[in-house]
Amino acid sequence: MNRTISTIAGGALLLTSVASGAQAGGLERGGYSWDLLFNNGTVATDAGVTHVMPERRIKNARDTDPSNGPGFGSTSVDETPSYNVPRWSGKVGITPEFDCLASYQQPWGVHTNPGYAWQGNASNIETEITSNDYGLTCSYKWQVGPGFLRGIAGVSYQEIEGFKTRMVNSLIPLSGAFPGFDGTGTLDIKGDGWGWRAGVAYEIPEYEMRFSLIYNAEIDLGEVNGTVDLTEIPRALASARNPFLGTVTDVYGTATLPQQLEFKWQTGIAPEWLAFGTVKWTDWSVLGVIPFCPTVTKSLGSCNPSSPFRLTSLDLMFQDGWYVMAGIGHQFTPKWSGAAQISWDRGTSTGLTTQTDTYLLSVGAQYQPNKSWQLQAGAAVGMLSSGSYGPTACEGNQACGVDAAYEFGDDFVSALSVSAKLKF
Repeated sequence: MNRTISTIAGGALLLTSVASGAQAGGLERGGYSWDLLFNNGTVATDAGVTHVMPERRIKNARDTDPSNGPGFGSTSVDETPSYNVPRWSGKVGITPEFDCLASYQQPWGVHTNPGYAWQGNASNIETEITSNDYGLTCSYKWQVGPGFLRGIAGVSYQEIEGFKTRMVNSLIPLSGAFPGFDGTGTLDIKGDGWGWRAGVAYEIPEYEMRFSLIYNAEIDLGEVNGTVDLTEIPRALASARNPFLGTVTDVYGTATLPQQLEFKWQTGIAPEWLAFGTVKWTDWSVLGVIPFCPTVTKSLGSCNPSSPFRLTSLDLMFQDGWYVMAGIGHQFTPKWSGAAQISWDRGTSTGLTTQTDTYLLSVGAQYQPNKSWQLQAGAAVGMLSSGSYGPTACEGNQACGVDAAYEFGDDFVSALSVSAKLKF
């Protein structure tokens, strides 16, 4: 029975990574995974990569802010390029009851690249955020009734960096009066912080049953530092209204990455058959308007959405995210098993991003040639639901989403994932 848990649940873990990589909630990319902690080997390692191919296409784009010059270019563009999500984890059973897991993940990230020549370039030309999470998670289990109760706790060090480029003054490239300048501006940011997690799990190996509930605390990045580069606009155009044109300005802000609560379950339903599922809540609403102010103004007051010193901002205004998944797995032979699952991720957009509801069907197979090795491959296909970008109520009595307007329809998303696991 334990062997069936190991083989089928391993395939289910792969499908979870496929779905996490392809879902569209907030800035979620690879999400968190601590499942290897439950592996019954003394030493186990797991490494894999998911390749995601979203096909989000923006339609009917138009420039709605005449103050930065007229829009130019296409009204329809592809927004999101393909991307990869790597992961690695290693588990050691220190005693029969005490296990620890070291992990590297990329839980958060986004990359949109509609380009320079489209009507909405005042809102975005290219935005990319990446993350690195280095975690250590341990558990202790003891027998309770017919199974084992497990207490779980851990910490993570997390790094975040990214940039956003947009059109600041389209009159510069359109007029031709300033050769060599394209009128864009770029915000670069970088931050880091520590987080923790705690949870419980109950397992009954005889029935291939496990229930787990893990809380991942929010990560306070504290002061996020960066620069605003406006050197693509001639310094001669600087004025009292915007003295930063033509320069690179050091800026700072503050941000918090969301807390998360995840419930997972699995249970045997017949010989060689396993059912499993997940319900997850993520507090994406902590990311509203993230202002950035010149560092030289730090002593003059806090940098908040209403600050008179605000130079730029990342306007997200997310709502909380929910993710629900259910699946079934089957062991066909001692070496081969497979699994399939369906999932829904509630969109976190309130009108300032294209991250709407995502529906996925994922399938995967696992080959285990011996007790030590497992090789896995999975695929997912799904739909990104339709929506629009435009004026949205936001923090600090500031108008958000007034720079452009556009729509997007129901779009296709697909993903592929491969991984290998070694245990002994």
